[in-house]
Amino acid sequence: MEELYELIEKKIRKAGYPGRVDGKEFYEDVSAQADEHENGTYLFLIKKTDTICYKGCMEIMDDQFDLHYVDIHDGDQIYHVEFDD
Repeated sequence: MEELYELIEKKIRKAGYPGRVDGKEFYEDVSAQADEHENGTYLFLIKKTDTICYKGCMEIMDDQFDLHYVDIHDGDQIYHVEFDD
């Protein structure tokens, strides 16, 4: 799992996001969203703080999910992170 967390952090940094990045925390937040839904494709919103939120799209399957992208909104800035490439 550590490799997955590092890959998440790398993709977020590559998108130019200058804030603190914790791949494990990010994965757990998105995974918790996936656990709340049945199979299908969903848009989601995760509010982290008063100024930071994640908006993204994921596909949920029986025992896994595929995160397509996430937009990190930090104040007026938006950082688009592609996970399908």
